[in-house]
Amino acid sequence: MQVANLNKNTNLESSTILDKAKSRRDSIVGVITANNKFSFGMGVVLLFALIAIFAPLLTHYNPEATLVVGAHPPSAAHILGTTAQGQDVLAQLMYGARITLLVSFSAATGSTLLQILFGLSSAYFGGVVDDVLSMIINIFLVLPGLPLTIVLASLASASGVSNNEVIITLVLLFTSWPYGARVLRSQTLSLKEREFVSAARASGETSLRIVFAEILPNELALVASAFVTTFVYAIGTEVALEFLGLGDVTKSSWGVMLYWAQNGSALLTGKWWLFLPPGLCIAILCAALTFVNFGIDELANPRLRRDLKLKPNKKQKAVA
Repeated sequence: MQVANLNKNTNLESSTILDKAKSRRDSIVGVITANNKFSFGMGVVLLFALIAIFAPLLTHYNPEATLVVGAHPPSAAHILGTTAQGQDVLAQLMYGARITLLVSFSAATGSTLLQILFGLSSAYFGGVVDDVLSMIINIFLVLPGLPLTIVLASLASASGVSNNEVIITLVLLFTSWPYGARVLRSQTLSLKEREFVSAARASGETSLRIVFAEILPNELALVASAFVTTFVYAIGTEVALEFLGLGDVTKSSWGVMLYWAQNGSALLTGKWWLFLPPGLCIAILCAALTFVNFGIDELANPRLRRDLKLKPNKKQKAVA
């Protein structure tokens, strides 16, 4: 009888834990889906990502192939017209999203990892570690980001490096991380004095586990916001570098499209289909990422979250 009661109590406790976890998950999903800014922004970003991934299925034109002679306005055969080299603009737009998104995403991801590494380590360990890491952060912080990026990309281009995208990614990575690291350091200085960190330290947890399992999860919203901000910066800077001719102008990307449009005086000659599509795509994507950033702020800020009206889930609808 006692064994049966024990099993029954264990099953009830397990069921209660699972119900709480499911309720917490449903609550998080409800908050996210109720946030129109976040949902809209992520929808647009995912749409661009899908277009980039499935570009070969969406167009049968080679973006670098010469199909006609000269630039032609939009028509039934070429929905967005052709370039001065006779290339299909729509194909270049779809394939160009690959390079722009890949370079910007890679730079933002690497930059965010550096922010976490420098920011959390500097604040938590303190002492000499904090002095050295803070000095490195401050040095990179005072460096002018865009001018330095242009200089480094110019040197890489002049040295005859074949893979310009990798160079641009590395340049963007190492020039976009210090501000986020400084913000994370400030937040970590506050969190490391909290009771749950002291309890973890008293229980014998390692410093590595305290930093990445106790402190970092409480900064995920800040990290996500820093990632999105860096993503937007990387897109703008990558496009600017390629517009200046510092990228590989033989490959299709949104910045290269603007570079060739400028070289062909598309604005002066009224060939709007050469610069308007990539310009609109850049603007829409950056605006969508900004909406995602606003949504993250609302999800992370309890005061803003109170104003959100959660959409009723299926169980609530059934009860109603």
